Amino acid sequence: MSTQQLPVVVIGAGPVGLAAATHLVERGTEPLVLEAGGRAGAAVREWGHVRLFSTWGEVVDPAAEKLLAPTGWTRPDPATYPSGGEWAEQYLQPLADALGDKVRTGATVTGVSRAGRDRTVDADREQQPFVVLVEYADGREERVLARAVIDASGTWTTPAPAGGSGLPALGEKAAADRITYRVPDLKDPAVRARYAGRRTAVIGSGASAFTALAYLAELAEAADGAGTKGMWILRRGISASTFGGGTADQLPARGALGLAAKAAVDKGHADAVTGFRTEAVERGADGRLVLVGEDGRHLEPVDEVIVLTGFRPDLSFLDELRLGLDERLQAPVALAPLIDPNQHSCGTVYPHGRRELSHPEQGVYLVGMKSYGRAPTFLAMTGYEQVRSVAAAIAGDLDSADRVELTLPETGVCGGAGLFDTPDAQPADGGGGCCAAPEPRLVQLVAPTAAGTAAEEAREGGCCGS
Repeated sequence: MSTQQLPVVVIGAGPVGLAAATHLVERGTEPLVLEAGGRAGAAVREWGHVRLFSTWGEVVDPAAEKLLAPTGWTRPDPATYPSGGEWAEQYLQPLADALGDKVRTGATVTGVSRAGRDRTVDADREQQPFVVLVEYADGREERVLARAVIDASGTWTTPAPAGGSGLPALGEKAAADRITYRVPDLKDPAVRARYAGRRTAVIGSGASAFTALAYLAELAEAADGAGTKGMWILRRGISASTFGGGTADQLPARGALGLAAKAAVDKGHADAVTGFRTEAVERGADGRLVLVGEDGRHLEPVDEVIVLTGFRPDLSFLDELRLGLDERLQAPVALAPLIDPNQHSCGTVYPHGRRELSHPEQGVYLVGMKSYGRAPTFLAMTGYEQVRSVAAAIAGDLDSADRVELTLPETGVCGGAGLFDTPDAQPADGGGGCCAAPEPRLVQLVAPTAAGTAAEEAREGGCCGS
């Protein structure tokens, strides 16, 4: 059998993985989707209680909709916002069913290489098929040969730790019984009881942190939530950008998340601690946790900690492949400058496809969230355009693969998280601001502990100035 007759292995049956398979089918190329979970969209289902800030019209891939049409599937109202659970049940599962035996669940990829060639061997390397080692839920193992590999496994299984240095804080692992790395489902009675009437630290500054703060505020205002209190831990200062783009965000629901977090603080349901990088997690005699900063600060004891500091790609099973990854973001080298949070400011992500997603190892592509490495703010529509381009390239239609058109909604926020870590950072071009939003207003918050110069840092943060 020639390499061209082999299937393209797609790792992950999430939104982007299933879209990849759909585009391959549309091109007459046989896909084989390997999903570690028991059902399609397994990772999405784990945050099924969270509502997306993108509408149905933005989270359904056009090629997938064509594939689903003959089955009688109808897309939900394109102007409404699905929850993760609704996305999985009403779109991802029907799409996986339409793909049939091209999707295998309970199939964990444990390694990818070239047949008969480890990463050190040059001889005839590109003529060899890929070999994918798979372990099934029942313990069986299999070696699958493939003409190409599309890794859409995401980053959900590898959340970043609480430690400000990127390493787990001292005592973080020992305190695992009181720490979660996910937005809690406060509609679940058992989970609700865990947080009701208790003090919870939320570490993070993105959409997930906004969501957790809003959920805790709702609980605090409920009849069964009296005494619920949040402590919001930020590694940088407070500025106009802290709460996202607000009304300037072209995705209104995304902007609303930041406004909800601001409301939680303004109403006293959460205190903000700025310029705090967690060094250690200590357990007191009463079992409560005390967060200790790199600057020696000890915060007030909390009952629970929610760590929402981002995610990282799991590259361990790709170790025998020759990947070209940016040393900071762990994203493809050509893509990294377009998404680097140290430099990326408001405006859109530049169009990108198979060229930016290629590696020295020809025929392997990291797509979806995994393609962004450690960078945040990935949108489903980005992934759908990525895999359309990649599928075209695999099919040999390079003209189509290179005609990448992608226009993403602006966040209304100037600068990325890395830039904001420097209190006196200015726009890279030295110009007078990079946003078309109204002139920023600084949010005045008082940290619950003595913070040294943190208050001054808060006044100076942001790339647009004031």
